[in-house]
Amino acid sequence: MLRFHFTPDDLARVRIAPGPDPMWEVLLSAHVVNQRSGAGLFGPWRERVLPGLPPAARMLLRLTPSRGYSPDFLTPLTGTDNFETGLDVVLSTPRARLRHDISRLANGHRPHQWMRDLADGSAPALRGLGVAMRAYHEQAIGPYWSGIRAAVDLDRAARTRAWVAGGTEHALRTLHPAIRWKHPVLSVSTAAERDVDLAGRGLLIIPSYFCTRAPISLADPELPPVLLYPITHETTWTDRGIEARNDGGRQLTALLGRTRAAVLRALGTGATTSELAQRLGISPASASEHATVLRNAGLIASGRERNTVIHALTPLGRTLLDGRGGPGPAELTATAADPA
Repeated sequence: MLRFHFTPDDLARVRIAPGPDPMWEVLLSAHVVNQRSGAGLFGPWRERVLPGLPPAARMLLRLTPSRGYSPDFLTPLTGTDNFETGLDVVLSTPRARLRHDISRLANGHRPHQWMRDLADGSAPALRGLGVAMRAYHEQAIGPYWSGIRAAVDLDRAARTRAWVAGGTEHALRTLHPAIRWKHPVLSVSTAAERDVDLAGRGLLIIPSYFCTRAPISLADPELPPVLLYPITHETTWTDRGIEARNDGGRQLTALLGRTRAAVLRALGTGATTSELAQRLGISPASASEHATVLRNAGLIASGRERNTVIHALTPLGRTLLDGRGGPGPAELTATAADPA
């Protein structure tokens, strides 16, 4: 059992990450690749990715066994969804952290020579790790990032609305079946016994696409506290794959225009005008304008709750998406000025 011990200050400092973390998705998807048999929901993805992994990328798999410990230094907290930024932080890991994490991974066994060099902070070994992680990301994560981001955005939106409606303790209590909240302790069902005193640091909750079993955290309690939970996946994932979401995104964009396709996708779980603007990085006025066009087309419905307007997909809008979706917010750049 993993137990997070909260102070009153910690409850006020619980927050949910704005989207998926690329370094965690690299690590957790590598766990899936390393599974010897069966990958459940991710089986089709694994079958497509594994044959195309270049030899350089396979070096990463030595650091990421499907079960047990994986080095904490592979998942630094950067506050960005940019993979290259995260990789720079990984490659700047202090030697003491490298040595500590590699030693824990070896668990008393003699590690591979490359891993011993990495533990010593060898420049060639670090360059090799960079090549491995970049090659893996280019094959296994990068081509699917739009779909990953869109799925995480949908789940996060639902969690955020529950948070607003019921408060922090309600959000913690309903986060995942393996999690139990009994003030002031958040307990997560895990094989190992660990206690983490938050001591005013708060807790960052990160929704994850490739978190396959149960919520997880960093092994070292002295690192910034994080808790990853598995998002709720669409049951049709195995039929179409997340690249089908990307193909559908291009078709939807061609039909509606880039920004309005993103608006439609962002309304998968409903949103207020302000929430919609925040998700897409556009102004509230622009969000309202695009929502009006989609409402007039019968793709969304809008209703007023006190001083806010809430938008949701109509059956026609849901049918148009049909699980394929438009571009996620991560794809939008300067969309406020884009023609719809």
